Amino acid sequence: MARVLKGIDLAIDYGEMAALLGPSGSGKSTLLTILGTLMRASGGSHEMLGIDLINASEKQRTEFRSRHLGFVFQFHHLLPDLTALENVMMPAASAAGRETSAMRHRAAELLNAVGLADRRDYRPNALSGGQRQRVAVARSLINEPVLVLADEPTGNLDLASADKVMELIRRINEATKTSFLISTHDEHIATQCLRRIELFDGRIAD
Repeated sequence: MARVLKGIDLAIDYGEMAALLGPSGSGKSTLLTILGTLMRASGGSHEMLGIDLINASEKQRTEFRSRHLGFVFQFHHLLPDLTALENVMMPAASAAGRETSAMRHRAAELLNAVGLADRRDYRPNALSGGQRQRVAVARSLINEPVLVLADEPTGNLDLASADKVMELIRRINEATKTSFLISTHDEHIATQCLRRIELFDGRIAD
C-alpha cells in the first residue's frame, strides 16, 4: 500500500490558528483524519497533551477525541430534525448519554457568541448556509476543545459568508486560545490565518 504521508514532522502550539494548504491528493484530509484520532497512523509517533495516541486503545482515543478535539466540515452535517441549540449540544449529550441543563446553557452561550441567539429554535432548513456553518462552529466548541480541525469550512459559502465565518473563528481563537487547523484551497482564507502549512505529495514543504 502506498504511503499517503511521508515523514511529516508537525507541532501545533496552544492558541495557534494555522492554514493547511495543498493540492488535491496531497494528504490534507488524511493528516486531519489522523490528527483527529479517526485514523491511526501506520508508523512514527502521534502525541497530544502528553498522550501517546499511536498506542492508545480505541476507547482511550474516543475519549480523547470527545474531550479535547472539535471538528468543522465543508458540509455542516447538522441533523435536520434538531434545532440549532440541539445540534450544538449533540456532541456533549452523545458523550454523556443524556442532555443536561448545563449543556443547554453552554449551547445557548455558544449560539450567542456566534451571533445566532435568535435562531436557537430554528432547524437547519430555516437557516442560511453561513448560519448553518456558524452553528457547526458552535457545535465544535461545546466540549471546550484545545484543538479544532476544520476541513474546508468555507468551501460551500460565498465570499461574504466565508469572511464572516473566518472572522468568527479568529475571534474565538483570540478570546479562548483554542487552536485551529484549517484545511483550505483558498489563498484568501489562508491569508487570514497566522501560520500556513503546505503539503505537497504527502510532505510538508519547506
